[in-house]
Parts: sequence; C-alpha cells; structure tokens
Amino acid sequence: MNAQLKKITEAAVTPENVYLNRRQYLKAMALSLGAASMPGAAVQASDDLAQEDAAPLWMKQHLAAPIASRYSTKDAMTPYEYVTGYNNFYEFGTDKSDPKEYGQDFEPHPWSVTVSGAAEKTGTFGLEDVLKGLSIEERIYRLRCVEAWSMVIPWLGVPLSSMLKRYRPLSSAKFVVFETVYRPEQMPGQRAFFNAIDYPYIEVLRMDEAMHPLTLMAVGVYGRSLPNQNGAPLRLVVPWKYGFKSIKSIQKISFVDQRPKTTWERANPREYGFYANVNPNVSHPRWSQAQERRLPGSLFSANRIPTMIFNGYAEEVAGLYQGLDLSVHY
Repeated sequence: MNAQLKKITEAAVTPENVYLNRRQYLKAMALSLGAASMPGAAVQASDDLAQEDAAPLWMKQHLAAPIASRYSTKDAMTPYEYVTGYNNFYEFGTDKSDPKEYGQDFEPHPWSVTVSGAAEKTGTFGLEDVLKGLSIEERIYRLRCVEAWSMVIPWLGVPLSSMLKRYRPLSSAKFVVFETVYRPEQMPGQRAFFNAIDYPYIEVLRMDEAMHPLTLMAVGVYGRSLPNQNGAPLRLVVPWKYGFKSIKSIQKISFVDQRPKTTWERANPREYGFYANVNPNVSHPRWSQAQERRLPGSLFSANRIPTMIFNGYAEEVAGLYQGLDLSVHY
C-alpha cells in the first residue's frame, strides 16, 4: 500500500472522540435512534466511543495509523454502541448484554500467545512481539451471526497469514487450532454450574482458510483497541463464515495435521458444522438463513435483508470449496 492509501482510513484522519461524525456513521445512527427511541442515545454512543482506551501505549501507537484495505465493504457501518453492546461471548454470559456488563473485570494486558505444533518457531510470545513489524489495516467487514442477525464493523488488525508465516508452519500442518483463554475467576460464564459448551473455547480453520487474504486477526475496532466484550486483545475475523468461527481472546495457536472437533461441533454438531460458511440455501434446523436482520432496526422495521452466499465474499473465497457439497459440508 502506498502513502496515499494510508491517508484515507477513518482512524488515520479522524480523532477518536469525533470518529462517529462520519457521514456513513450518521446514517446508521439515525436508524439506531429509531430503534432506541430514547432521548440522549446519540450522546451515550458518543460518550462510549470517547472513553479512555485502556490499552498500553505501545498498542495505541501501533493502531494509530492503519492502512486502508481494498477488501472493505461500502455498506453503512453498525453504530458503535451496537458493536460493543450486543455480543455473543458466553464466557461472560449468554445474554447479549452480558459481555459488556460482566466483562469489565477481565484483564487483557499483559497478554501472551502460545504457539505449538508443526512449525519451526514455537513457544510463548508476548503480544507486542506477536504484532511487531506487522502493518495494521482497517477493514470494514460484514459480520453475519448464525442466529440470523448481522452487523458491519470497522476492524483494525493484521492479515492472519502474515502473523502465521513468522512461525514458519511445516508442510505437514493442515489445520490451525485456536483456543480462548481460560480464566474462570474473570470470566463468570466459564464457572457457571450449567454450561451450554465446554471450555476453553476451540475453533479450527483449514490451512488455506487461515492463509486466505480476507482472514484477519483483529486487535481493534472503531479506531481503538478491542473492548473486552469484543474479544480483547486478540480475536479472529473470518468474514465469509458465521460469527461463532471468529474466536475471541485467543491465547493458544496450534498447527496440526489432523482436525480436532470445534467447541460447537462437540456441543451440537447437527446445528453447527465445521465450515460454518454463510449460506442462504442451507437453513439452520430451527430457522431459515435466507434473510438476516441487519442491526440496528427500528420500532417499525426489523431491517431484514437477503443473505448473500459466503456473506457477499463469494468472488474471493468460493474457490476454496470447489467439489464440496455445501449442503453436507455446512
């Protein structure tokens, strides 16, 4: 990317406390106010976005001048308060508001990542070293939840491929396994008596999926470091797959030759397949996937839109699945 491209990112040209004043954001905010129907909602959104970023100085500096990405969508972005206030992160609870409410005691810094398996360079590395020398990009991606709601989110992160390459995976590595941190003392959902899933949370990508240019390791959102409820300090973003594949608060990465089952495969393989590619033609056992509810909606409209195959990224990723029956390999 050249210097001219660096000048056009929102985070690069806009101070954080006025980031939400962009025209596209205001369009989304108008919808948000209709949904909230409460005086002062816009002020609350502005206050939330302008809150002090608790990330260490080195990370703030690293995020300060992101590069614009050619992969960014032109869709209107989802307002910040929805991105950070309507979340699935069962480690903090099962309600959409639980991650923000119960995730504030979680401590994402300092952070380290353990790399193991079929790679030349393995060990435990501090997050600063994991990101050192990698250029931060701003990528505005569509996010489609398996529950049939969706958002458009301005992530900050690095291509996963550039991160993985520095550990020099061996040719025998066919899959990449990601594991969420296990801290029941800080994550109340992990210590709940009855849990829908087993912890720690595990997700897996085929090596070609992990190395695909669209796959992002995110460290920020809306021009700042990731809030705890969004997977601080390190989360995966795979935009053509349902959101549960985008594992949060990653602390372990392993290169393996055999595919282990993912967390949701173990919990309910009938409803949550390994690939989890967004597909309007394959219904969830309990609901259709032909449409999605793009947040925010309003009192008078759920803002339903047609779901696109591979979440609109078919041109880039359909070739990964040639020869697969996507109704079987869902």
